[in-house]
Amino acid sequence: MAVMSCWPTRLSHITLLFNARKPSLYCITLLPLLCTTFYLIGIWQHSSAPKSSSSSSAAGGFLTSAPCFSLQATQLDFFPHHLPPDPPPAEARVPHLPPCDPSLSEYTPCEDVRRSLKFDRDMLLYRERHCPEKDELLKCRIPAPYGYKVPFRWPESREFAWFANVPHKELTIEKKNQNWVKVEGERLRFPGGGTMFPRGADAYIDDIDELINLKDGSIRNAIDTGCGVASWGAYLLSRNIVAVSFAPRDTHEAQVQFALERGVPALIGVLASIRLPYPSRAFDMAHCSRCLIPWGQNDGLYLIEVDRILRPGGYWILSGPPINWENHWKGWNRTADDLKAEQSQIETVAKSLCWKRVVKKDDLAIWQKPTNHIYCKANRKVFKHPRFCQTQNPDMAWYTKLEACLTTLPEVSNTKEIAGGQLAKWPERLNSIPPRISSGSLTSITEKTFIENTELWKKRVAYYKKIDYQLAETGRYRNLLDMNAYLGGFAAALGDDPVWVMNVVPVEAEINTLGAVFERGLIGTYQNWCEAMSTYPRTYDFIHADSVFSLYKDRCEMEDILVEMDRILRPEGSVIIRDDVDVLVKVKNIIDVMQWDGKIVDHENGPNHREKILFAVKQYWTAPAHDQQGIKTVS
Repeated sequence: MAVMSCWPTRLSHITLLFNARKPSLYCITLLPLLCTTFYLIGIWQHSSAPKSSSSSSAAGGFLTSAPCFSLQATQLDFFPHHLPPDPPPAEARVPHLPPCDPSLSEYTPCEDVRRSLKFDRDMLLYRERHCPEKDELLKCRIPAPYGYKVPFRWPESREFAWFANVPHKELTIEKKNQNWVKVEGERLRFPGGGTMFPRGADAYIDDIDELINLKDGSIRNAIDTGCGVASWGAYLLSRNIVAVSFAPRDTHEAQVQFALERGVPALIGVLASIRLPYPSRAFDMAHCSRCLIPWGQNDGLYLIEVDRILRPGGYWILSGPPINWENHWKGWNRTADDLKAEQSQIETVAKSLCWKRVVKKDDLAIWQKPTNHIYCKANRKVFKHPRFCQTQNPDMAWYTKLEACLTTLPEVSNTKEIAGGQLAKWPERLNSIPPRISSGSLTSITEKTFIENTELWKKRVAYYKKIDYQLAETGRYRNLLDMNAYLGGFAAALGDDPVWVMNVVPVEAEINTLGAVFERGLIGTYQNWCEAMSTYPRTYDFIHADSVFSLYKDRCEMEDILVEMDRILRPEGSVIIRDDVDVLVKVKNIIDVMQWDGKIVDHENGPNHREKILFAVKQYWTAPAHDQQGIKTVS
């Protein structure tokens, strides 16, 4: 107490002494002694204090949890400690998607032969799409056959395919004298022949070219009904004409599959009771070479459907029965009267559709659809049937029933005007404004929208090629699929590459743009991605999916769409998926158990976008060899 009581006096004296620059030895000694004493008292009090509770503040905890001498050696903790513990993470369901049985290597879910037997054979109803119910969907991955190899590159693939990829010899026997396909060791060879063109498809197309102009770019899109192995479509490609070929499953074993292995656009399909999955006015030319479709029967229903998908001024080409029946009736094992009656039926239906037969030479006959319906409406006084359709949307073609009515062409102001608008010739057609857009037929899509979209996809495809070296490698890919094509910008950006793109417009899309896609000289189809596509396994080298999973959210399972993508993708094929980052994280979790290698990268405009891009490659694996089946897959 004596010390404390004298402290103010001493402090004033010390201050005076320092101010007077005459320090006292006594004061100088006392001051350090006092500082040391108080410092030691503070350390003793600190070391004997109780531990702070868990409810202490962050600051209080820091001040009382470590001695002063340890501060420099301790890492500072700035995290809050007053929060409740995190809940345990929810366990994500890991899908179990094993390989399917090898017997399913050519499984086509919506054209399954066993399921088709449940349906009526009248009008070939049993060969239409009949998809499995939800509880029938396979939760496994379709294997490639043992020995599968990456297909030949185009244009070599037009003539060759690996036998192991499509191990069928039936057509080599059944069509031995018609040069459809031959087996040569490990390879299949396609000489280019057909039932009605024994000299080859190229010579047959030359014959057509002498009758109508195939060279000036006015004919770009074609459709081949009952295509065989699609040699007609294969050889049209060298003339800048792209044909969609279709045939039913198993009319001739694997004919559509052969076409796809050759790198030729094809789908499984049949003219039966529903519309073909294309918009109205889609094709410049339709073709049937002994396709065995009863054109004159059922009130001309099938020719009426061809009329719907033909463009104004488009051509229908028919070869085989009954054309030139006078010279062939004995070889066709039919009576002359029967064939004559069939040709008369076809001629009558064609006239009722206002078609004009422009030429008949040898085994070929060609009709032309009018460029507008001014005269056709006037002649309904003569031809009472078919009547003009009144209500159905001409572009609606997904499970839409065929009607025996004539699809009305857009109105024109004079007889020389082309209904729906004049199309540019190919290749200018690719980037010209589609008439459906310039006329305002597509709600909210303007010419500016089209131009901006075209430029956008040029930029995006250039970005893709920087990351996916296989897409950038000329010739690596041939068969491509765009699952949500919109205006076909992705396909148009690849216009200089030796590829073809099947542009799908989902039936759930807000705007039906498939007609505009065809008006660009591209090809496509409608599709509901909650169902399987009408094609064989391993159809595509590359699949592009823009916002597909967001579109189908709450409509069907993401897992089922990915299993279908896996079915139609070739081993070592690539996938690019654009979508919201949260969606892609879920997709990535599923593909990790599907033997796909994938990574998520930033949007082409940088990281500050919720939309990201998933690049993936399907690993090579096949069914085991026959003597090892039931053991494991080969990878």
